[in-house]
Amino acid sequence: MLIRLVLRLVHARPGRFITGWIFAHMSQLLPVDRLAETGTLIAFRHPQPAYPFHVLIVPKKQVDSLASLDPADSAFLSDLYSTVQSLVKQFDLSAEGYRLIVNGGKFQDFPQLHFHLVSGKAN
Repeated sequence: MLIRLVLRLVHARPGRFITGWIFAHMSQLLPVDRLAETGTLIAFRHPQPAYPFHVLIVPKKQVDSLASLDPADSAFLSDLYSTVQSLVKQFDLSAEGYRLIVNGGKFQDFPQLHFHLVSGKAN
C-alpha cells in the first residue's frame, strides 16, 4: 500500500522534486531494507522484486536519468561501482551471474536515476 502511494506521488507533477529531495535529505527515514549506503548513494532491496536477488541503487541527489549525469557526479559513479563490487562479493553473485541495469526514456518508470542489481531468473 505504501509503495503504491509513493509511486503515485512520484508520478505527479511535483514528484521529481519530492523524490530527489527525499533521497538527498531524508534517505535515513526511508522504510527500506538497506544493504549499503555512502555519502552519494543508497542501496536497498527492491520492495517489489522481479528477481530472486533484486537491489536498487539510487543517488542521494536528484538526477533525472543517466543522460543527466555530468563530470561533477564522478564521486557517485565511483561509489556506484564500489558498492556493486561489494554486493556481488557479499552475496556471492558471481557464481550464478548478475546484471546491473539502468533504464532511460520511456523505459524508466521512476523519475529518479536508479540502477537495478539483479541475479537469477525474472519472476
